[in-house]
Amino acid sequence: MEGHLDLWTLLTSTGIVVKIVLLLLIGCSIFSWAIIIAKYKSFKKESRETSEFSDLFKKADSLELINGQAISQDNLYSRLFTSGYEELGKIKNSTNQVNLNPEHIIALERSFDKAIIENNDLLESRLSHLASIASIAPFIGLLGTVWGIMDSFTGLASGGGSIEVVAPGIAEALIATAIGLAAAIPASWFYNYFTAQIMSFNKKMESIKMDLLNLIQRTQR
Repeated sequence: MEGHLDLWTLLTSTGIVVKIVLLLLIGCSIFSWAIIIAKYKSFKKESRETSEFSDLFKKADSLELINGQAISQDNLYSRLFTSGYEELGKIKNSTNQVNLNPEHIIALERSFDKAIIENNDLLESRLSHLASIASIAPFIGLLGTVWGIMDSFTGLASGGGSIEVVAPGIAEALIATAIGLAAAIPASWFYNYFTAQIMSFNKKMESIKMDLLNLIQRTQR
């Protein structure tokens, strides 16, 4: 159709500054999708394995049985349990006591809290990159658009012409904003999604922590 602007033609006919902006945005988009896919797989794996560990924990009546399963796994709950179990062993070795006093319970709580912090560090890794892309990609796209529009109107001012001459240049410039939004929207959505997942994992870890402390107090008397 006459007057129709082909997307590829627009992309290839942009100025050097807009081309650099577009390449940067495409790189940001590829990088963010790589993070999204990797984190999604990681979270699905954690959800599946922690569910299996939770089922075992509910059926177990001894720390040794749970430890046997924890050694063979590497997930949020198994790392949480292992941290407390190792601290319990250190307490027993240093005091030669079977019964736990309040100070020992506090030490166990600290070991569990430390494990939760370390688990959160793993869960939150690279999420800051998604937040950064979600925040800055639209502005980078806007920079390309403003620059492209300035080029178009500079050409119009110097050579006369009409809106038909300027329109392709404006369309080229607006592509930068469109690609900026295309990079930012998925990054923002998945950042919020993963953040909600982390909050859910934290609630479950706090619950498991309480259950483990109760089990330790029951079995170490």
